[in-house]
Amino acid sequence: MGLLHCLLLWGAAALLLLAGGSGSSSHSLQDFFTFVTEPSPGLPWFTFLKYVDDQPFVHYDSNVKKLLPVAPWAKKVKQAEPHFWENWTQRIEFSASFHNTTFVDLRDLYNHSEGFHTMQMNFGCSLSEDGQKGWNILYGYDGRDYLSLDRETLNWTAGDKTAEVTKRQLETTPFIAENINASMEQECIRSLQKFVEYGKESLHRTEPPVVKVAWKTGGDSPETLVCRVHGFYPKEIDVIWKKDGVYHLPDALSGGILPNSDGTYYTWLSTEIESKDRDRYQCQVEHSGLLEPLDITWNDSEERILQRLEEMEQRITRLIKCH
Repeated sequence: MGLLHCLLLWGAAALLLLAGGSGSSSHSLQDFFTFVTEPSPGLPWFTFLKYVDDQPFVHYDSNVKKLLPVAPWAKKVKQAEPHFWENWTQRIEFSASFHNTTFVDLRDLYNHSEGFHTMQMNFGCSLSEDGQKGWNILYGYDGRDYLSLDRETLNWTAGDKTAEVTKRQLETTPFIAENINASMEQECIRSLQKFVEYGKESLHRTEPPVVKVAWKTGGDSPETLVCRVHGFYPKEIDVIWKKDGVYHLPDALSGGILPNSDGTYYTWLSTEIESKDRDRYQCQVEHSGLLEPLDITWNDSEERILQRLEEMEQRITRLIKCH
């Protein structure tokens, strides 16, 4: 498994933790930095990866020493703004040199003069549809949280006793946190808006979910209904169980929202029921790719579901023509 592939997986996992599973749509910009003490042919001492929303955008490492587009639409930025791209590359290289010194200091604090060690950093910001801003900063050492900055209070949080040393040093210079806050809410947000504009065709696309309800028995135990939802984009989605048309929560288990290899997402929601009540349950799915909520029962055939989706598409087409 290549380093870039590992970083893509790490970035995707971090983004799923940072972003909510459902709710209002927003855009985010996330930077991931990785430093290692013992580089090898397939493992540079420094690697940088930037995400726009859930899409890997650009990549840089100390072996290639070039800022490379990852998303197809990232090439638009490089072609349209070559001076910006060159300046951006220089800033990443400066950041690598500056934070490598931090990495050396961390190893000294932990008395790690030898062996394989890592430092990770995650910086990012977000902007919701209603204009609310957010940002996050996290430092990690050897795969564990080291230090983070709270956006609301501008207080540092240490991950362990060693990190308390760094925390106390930072608390003596509060302007550092204040400058970070200003940079995140201004420069980071401006960059986010710029990149979203370049990638809007891909970032703003909608792919409706495919929904199927199945049931399984567990011997003497109650039956389990499982609602499987896949192939949707963006990832914001609401999936609930209804009984006799009323929201039903007890015993519902969720598999979370996970990425597919094609850039879409999947999830599932299960609930335990009495077999005699099977026909009384519906899985309701709400997504931006659907004109209206979709209610699916266990005995809905695939043909029937496709027919309902086609009817929605026809209604959308008629609405567009009317305008």
